[in-house]
Amino acid sequence: MIAVGAFDGLHRGHQALLTQVRERAQELGCSPVVVSFEPLPRAFFAAEPLPRLSSVREKLTGFAAAGMAHTLLLRFNAALTAMSAEDFVQRVLVDRLAAREVWVGGDFRFGHKRGGDMGLLVRMGAQLGFAACAMPAVQIDGARVSASRVRLLLAAGEFAGAEPLLGRPFVIDGKVEHGNQLGHTLGYPTANIHLRRVSPIQGIFAVRVGLGECACSWPGVASLGVRPTVNQVSQPLLEVHLFDFDGDLYGQRMAVEFVAKLRDEQKFDGLEPLKAQMALDARMARELLGMNPRLMEA
Repeated sequence: MIAVGAFDGLHRGHQALLTQVRERAQELGCSPVVVSFEPLPRAFFAAEPLPRLSSVREKLTGFAAAGMAHTLLLRFNAALTAMSAEDFVQRVLVDRLAAREVWVGGDFRFGHKRGGDMGLLVRMGAQLGFAACAMPAVQIDGARVSASRVRLLLAAGEFAGAEPLLGRPFVIDGKVEHGNQLGHTLGYPTANIHLRRVSPIQGIFAVRVGLGECACSWPGVASLGVRPTVNQVSQPLLEVHLFDFDGDLYGQRMAVEFVAKLRDEQKFDGLEPLKAQMALDARMARELLGMNPRLMEA
């Protein structure tokens, strides 16, 4: 039983597809398998870097949580783009995975120059002994749930609007790495996560943080971007200040739930204006998170 797709963000539409594959596999007594691609096909062909809703690790973790027994993660490169749709069906779905049913979204296209579609899957399935099935689109507020729609909402800071499409709050997960200690100098020590991918959001945010296996409950304020004022970086950096926290986070995994956007990144004329704005950001984040804004200890 096979699900095929890019699955960036594992939104409600993806979840419905994976649930269907898992349930059908249980009915037929076979293994649920997901086939996905890295980098994302859209990113491979795009002229500009494509913002990612999830890292590869987050995507694989989501597959396991959805009950997939196996994941085949194909490298999306020139060789794969040159493969015809017919060869993809024969070599990947039949020869490699012995497909009994193949489930895709209704608009799924695959193979060289996107030559494969649902009609081709149905025809080849009839010849090769598998059923091809299209999952109906999940709609919310009269529009189809899609990764593109989620990206637009997040870029606009509409986290409450994106949450029903994702089926959960928007979270970025990563391992805390050493930084240059600038936060300590400014009075707001931060835990730093290097994303190594383009994020759909940038700016300053009120957040809740989960440490290790704990739920996202610890309040904080976060910056995600390139730090235009001091020591600008080329890759997106997520810096999180946890309110009233005293401990060593280096090497730990941290999940950051984005609650509200406070402002865009901006370049300040020196450290003193930056420190003053950080104090205002912290106060606003505390208010939005239901904390006492007068407790401003870093």
